[in-house]
Amino acid sequence: MDVLLTVVVPVYGVEGYLHQCLDSIRAGLTPEENASVEVIAVDDASPDTCGAMLDAYAARHGGLRVLHLSDNVGLGPARNAGLAEARGRYVWFVDSDDLLPAGSVRAVLDRLRATEPDVLLIDHLRMHDDGRLQTDASSVLLDGAPDLSRLIGLQHTAWNRILRREFLDKHDLRFPAGWYEDVPFSNPVLIAAEHLDVLNRVCYHYRIGRAGAITATRSDRHFEAFGQWDRFYAWLDGAGAAPALRVRVFTLMISHLLVVAGNENRMHPSRRRAFFREIAALYRRHRPAGYLPPAGAAGLKHRLVAANSYTLYAALRAGYRVAGLRRRGTQRTPAVSRDIPSPPQRVKTTSIP
Repeated sequence: MDVLLTVVVPVYGVEGYLHQCLDSIRAGLTPEENASVEVIAVDDASPDTCGAMLDAYAARHGGLRVLHLSDNVGLGPARNAGLAEARGRYVWFVDSDDLLPAGSVRAVLDRLRATEPDVLLIDHLRMHDDGRLQTDASSVLLDGAPDLSRLIGLQHTAWNRILRREFLDKHDLRFPAGWYEDVPFSNPVLIAAEHLDVLNRVCYHYRIGRAGAITATRSDRHFEAFGQWDRFYAWLDGAGAAPALRVRVFTLMISHLLVVAGNENRMHPSRRRAFFREIAALYRRHRPAGYLPPAGAAGLKHRLVAANSYTLYAALRAGYRVAGLRRRGTQRTPAVSRDIPSPPQRVKTTSIP
C-alpha cells in the first residue's frame, strides 16, 4: 500500500514526553491504516537519552524510522531532514513534547483521501502540564466559510497544517534555521496553496509552559523573530500579494511581536526596550501604504509602535498587568476549561476548492 501520510517528529531534550507522543500517533489505527502512515523521528543530537529511547522504541514496536543527526541543527533544519526522507504524499510535522488525541490520524487520513488538498488545517487544544486543556484564541477562525484572509490569522505553527509533499517541492518551501522558523514557512504555505481544506476537529494537543521550550525561555534569541519576518516579507514581495492581504499579515506581525515583547517568560525586562525598538524599525520597513492600526487596545499598542514610544508602551503594559492580577485574584481556574467539549467531538469540514 502507498504511504499516504508521513509524520515527522523532531526530537531534542524531551525524554519525559517522547513515549507519550510516539504512542499517540498510531494509537487505535487498524493494520490497513497503519500501512498508510510512516513515522520518522529525527534525533537532533539530543543531549539526553532521547536517541537511545528512539532506537529502543523502533526495535520494540516497529513502524518508526529513526534519523540521528551528528550535530544539533535546530527545529527547522531537523524537520527538513525528516521531510527529505519522507515517502508519504502528505507530511505532518508533530513536535515531540505534544500528542495527538485519539482518532486524530484516522480523521486526517479520511479527509486527505476525500479532498486531496494542498494544505489541510486542523484545530488544537493548549495542554498544561497539570492536565488542563484550553481552546486557542485563533481556533474560532476555522469556523464558517473558508477565507484566506481569515485563516492566515491561525497560530502560525507547522503542526496545525498537513501538507502535500509535491506542493512543498513545487514552491520550494522549507524551514529556515533559527528560532521562529515557523513564520517564513507556515504563512507562505497558506498563501501559495491553490486548495486549502479545513478539518474543524481537535487533532492536536499543544503542550505549553514546558521547561526548556522556546516559548518558556528567556533569551536574546527571541530577537531572531525579526529576521524571520523579514524572510517572510521577501517571499511575500516575490509572490505579488494583494494589498488587502499585506495589510492583514502586517497587523498579525506587529501583534505577534508585541506578544513576545510582553511575555515575561521570553523577554527579560532589561531587553524589552531594545526589542520594542526593533518592532518599531520593522514597522517602518514593512508598513503597507495607507495602513491604519486596528481598533481598541490592540490598535493603541500599534500606534505606540508607530510612534516608537516605549515609555508610553511600558506604562500601558504595567497598567494592564495590574488589572490582570486583580482579576485573577478574584477568579478560580477550573481543572479543565469549561469550553472544552466532551468526546466524541462533532467533525466539521470545509474547504476552498
